Amino acid sequence: MDYYKIGQKIRKYRKANGLSQEQLAERIDISVTHMSHIETGNTKLSLPVFVDIAKALEVQRDDLLCENLFERKTSINELTELLESCSAQQVRIITDVAKAAKTALEKYSK
Repeated sequence: MDYYKIGQKIRKYRKANGLSQEQLAERIDISVTHMSHIETGNTKLSLPVFVDIAKALEVQRDDLLCENLFERKTSINELTELLESCSAQQVRIITDVAKAAKTALEKYSK
């Protein structure tokens, strides 16, 4: 488990919520030093504290644990918006291009 990456995600969501480390630490009843160590990956995160952080930030625990989930959701939303403005024929063409690109990526990334 990469505690640094988890800490960086916590920091990103904390800032997105407009919270300081002090405010988040107070909400989950830990010291500011502990909160800082969590965000920098300098301490292992206990499960109860992890759950409290996710609740305080109003994020799914998976969003803090899974690699690039936030970025993936953003990209999917962008693609959805793009496709909504396309004709049926354009959607089929874009789908075919995406499938070909995925196949090529899989072939050449081995």
